[in-house]
Amino acid sequence: MRYLALSALLFTLAGCRQASTPQAPQRLTAQIFDAGFAESHDSYNAIGRGSDGRIYYVLSSEKPDIAAQMYAYDPYSGTTRHLGDLNEAAGEKDSKAIVQGKSHVNFVEANGKLYFATHIGYYSIIDGMEKIGVPPAGMKPYPGGHFLSYDMASGKFENLATAPGGEGIITFNMDTRRGRLYGITWPTGRLIRYDLNSRGLKDLGAVSGEGENGVGPAFRTVCRSLAVDPNTGSVYFSTSDGAIHRYRYDSERIEDVQGDNLKKDYFGLYDPSSSGHMGYNWRQTFYYAGENAVYGVHGNSGYLFRFLPASETVEVIDRITSKPSQLSGMFDQFSYGYLGFALSPDGRTIHYLTGGPVYENGRRVKGKDSTAKGESKGLENLHLVTYDIPSRHYIDHGPIFYANGQRPNYVNSIAIGADGSTYCLSRISEDPKARTALIRIPPVR
Repeated sequence: MRYLALSALLFTLAGCRQASTPQAPQRLTAQIFDAGFAESHDSYNAIGRGSDGRIYYVLSSEKPDIAAQMYAYDPYSGTTRHLGDLNEAAGEKDSKAIVQGKSHVNFVEANGKLYFATHIGYYSIIDGMEKIGVPPAGMKPYPGGHFLSYDMASGKFENLATAPGGEGIITFNMDTRRGRLYGITWPTGRLIRYDLNSRGLKDLGAVSGEGENGVGPAFRTVCRSLAVDPNTGSVYFSTSDGAIHRYRYDSERIEDVQGDNLKKDYFGLYDPSSSGHMGYNWRQTFYYAGENAVYGVHGNSGYLFRFLPASETVEVIDRITSKPSQLSGMFDQFSYGYLGFALSPDGRTIHYLTGGPVYENGRRVKGKDSTAKGESKGLENLHLVTYDIPSRHYIDHGPIFYANGQRPNYVNSIAIGADGSTYCLSRISEDPKARTALIRIPPVR
């Protein structure tokens, strides 16, 4: 018994020594690829690596009459090519309506085409919250977001369908096996699907109260990530109350997952009807075939978890915020959490772009306590974290800076290159009015 007690004590002390003297993370330098789009604004998701190795991305616009623009960066030649204007791709070049100012979703590739969706980029701010923009004089209202495809070989866009009710499409995924596209609209939060075979669009109804158009008790932040189970065709999404919902491909019914939910003590305490946070929603997810599981991250708290559809269970795994965030105990500075969470090409390593505190004269620089919309509450360092799923090995690779010493900020996107480089969309200076561009973080070990 004495031996066991002594061994346990020594093990504990060794762990304390290791934890108290962490190795200082290295500093990473990001390379900027400025496409020259003067109106480019903060972009969310809107990036992906094609099977041809190119990095495809969309730069957003917040102007009512200037649309988002799509580009491709070729890592082999080091060149950037403009692919198209999303208003033209949606068939609305001369419509005189508020333009397709964003793509808020990642690309999904199938049969040589990239599938994605468009969203509104022009807002009216009411009670501190973003609402669909009131048309300026002489312009028509926003016509609704579109499901689009882009043929990587021919360079041609195809306009597939338009969201009902003049709403944007803020969330998207695709069942590539069955040829189904899924989206959640904004601001009211309706689940829609488009079938490539029948060419039919179906509105499956509201899935989260009255969404971000709701007032008081009816307000609910809309889920930003749809998880597709390729084995069954089921689609999973969350609500700010913590519920997980399942859309069944065979019956086209939406049902609650009864076995478990996301209302976990570790994630924090939230009022689902208040704005400025994602509540108990998952922030970003991907399907991990090795375990037939959905891996996700909870915004604000930064906890990694996995959801097992077969057993309807949620397992909280680890907190994967940056090491300085863990030591300081801070929540994410970006009020909704971070979307830059993806599985690398090796099929086992998570790459996560997350924030970290900034210190001046030994004291943490704090931002504002709360906000009514998705935004950064204060200055922070951007960190690259990797997490190996099989071994559960976490590494914070350190803060990221530009060559001039400034910090990337407003980063809510990620794509992993074939060589292990991490790409994302970021403001290219710390000026709040700075334009957004593609940046590259070199491979890490």
